[in-house]
Amino acid sequence: MDQQDPKRGRLMQAPENFLSTEGRSRRRALGGLLAGGAALLAAGSVGAAEQAAAAMDPKHLPPNLPPWSQNLGKPVGANPYGVPSSFEKNIIRRSSPGLTTTTQSSVAFAPLQNLFGIITPNGLHFERDHNGRPDINPYEHRLMIHGLVREPKIYTMEDLLRFPSVSRIHFVECGANSAMEWANPSVPTVQYTHGMLSCAEWTGVPLSTLLEDAGFDTKQAKYILAEGADAAGLTRTIPISFALDDVLVAYGQNGEMLRPENGYPVRLIVPGVQGVSNVKWLRRIKVGDKPWNTREESLQYSDAMPDGSIRQYTWIQEAKSVITSPSGGQHLLDKGGYYEISGLAWSGRGQIKRVDVSTDGGKNWRTARLQTPVLNKALTRFRMDWHWDGSPALLQSRCIDSTGYVQPKMRQLREVRGTSSIYHNNAIQTWLVDAEGKVHNVEA
Repeated sequence: MDQQDPKRGRLMQAPENFLSTEGRSRRRALGGLLAGGAALLAAGSVGAAEQAAAAMDPKHLPPNLPPWSQNLGKPVGANPYGVPSSFEKNIIRRSSPGLTTTTQSSVAFAPLQNLFGIITPNGLHFERDHNGRPDINPYEHRLMIHGLVREPKIYTMEDLLRFPSVSRIHFVECGANSAMEWANPSVPTVQYTHGMLSCAEWTGVPLSTLLEDAGFDTKQAKYILAEGADAAGLTRTIPISFALDDVLVAYGQNGEMLRPENGYPVRLIVPGVQGVSNVKWLRRIKVGDKPWNTREESLQYSDAMPDGSIRQYTWIQEAKSVITSPSGGQHLLDKGGYYEISGLAWSGRGQIKRVDVSTDGGKNWRTARLQTPVLNKALTRFRMDWHWDGSPALLQSRCIDSTGYVQPKMRQLREVRGTSSIYHNNAIQTWLVDAEGKVHNVEA
C-alpha cells in the first residue's frame, strides 16, 4: 500500500452477503462508516434500521463493555461438531434457479467472493450431482478393480485405510464452469460465473498402488474406466498415464472424511482434469486397452466445434483466473481510496507462474503478487494494490502457467471454438466498476 495515501476504500459485498445484515450493520456502526436511511437502503435489507439502531447503542461501544463481554459464554463442547457463527449464515453454496430440469442433476456453486486463501471449506465445496446424492454405508461399500489385471480385487473401506496414504492439495473444477458466459455475460456474481470450482487437501491411496496390487497388464493397459455408486452409474474413461501419475483414491478432505455430497466414503481425484472425471462414490475401476465412449463422454462433456464436429476427451482444465474482489454485485464506497484486488488462478497442467491485472480492459497490465504456497494443479491466490480515482474501470486478470500457456481473451477463444460450446471456457473475465462504484459482469 502506498504510504502517501493511507485511506482504505470500503467495499460492500454482493447480495449473497459477506456477513449477515446484523453483522454488517453492527460493523458499520462501530467504525462510523455509514449512517442514515440511504446507507441502510444500500445494505439491501428489510429491517436493517432497527438492527442498526440496536447495534449503535452507545453502551455497546468502546470503552464500555458490550453484553457478550459481561456474561458467561457457552460451555466447551456446546457444539460437538463446530459450525460457523450465526453471523456468517449467508455464506453458503447457492444454486441457479432453472439451470437444470431437476435439482438432483444440478449444481451448487461455491461462494468464491467470500473465501480467503486457497482452501475451500468442506461445507462450501461446490456440488455437482447427476442423479442425486446417495447415502452410503461405508461398512457395506466396496471398490472393485478388474479387467486387464492379474488378480481382480474387491476392497473394503478398512482395506483402503490400511494402505500407506498421501495428502495433496488440488483444485477440482467442473468442465461446465463459466458455461453460461460463452455467448454473453449472463450472471451477476463470481459465485455463478466461476463457482463450480473448489480446492482442498485430499488424503487417500495413490491409484497406482492399487493397480499394482491387482497386477495390471503393463503392456496392454491404456485406459481405466471409473464408475460411481450413485443411481446414475456415472462412468468416465481416464488414460492409464494419468492413473499411474498423481491420481488418488481419496477418502479424506481437509483433514476429515469426505462429506456425502463430495463422494463419501471414497472418490477419485484426478488432478487438473475436468471435475466429472473425479468420480464420486467410487465403486469400480476397470482396466482396458481403449476408451469406453460412455454417455458422459459422448453426449455430455464434449465440445461442439464451429465446423459441426464434436471434440471428445478434453480432459485438461487449461490455465484460468478470476478476480474475486472487487467482483460482480459488490460496491466500492470510497472514491480516491485504496483497494486490494484479489483473486484466484489455476492450471491443470502445472503451477501458476504469473498473474497480470488490468484496470483498463487489457490496455495496460501490472504483475500481481502471488501468495504462497504456489502448488501444482492447485488454486493460487493473487493480490494487487489499486487506487480507485472514481472513474469507470474494467478489471481483468490474466494468468500464465508453468508451460508458458497464456489465458486467452473471450474473442480469441471464440475464434477457435465458436459459440456453440458449453464446456471448457477459460477466457479472461471482465468486471466493470461504474462511476458509482457498483461492479457489473461485462465483456471487453
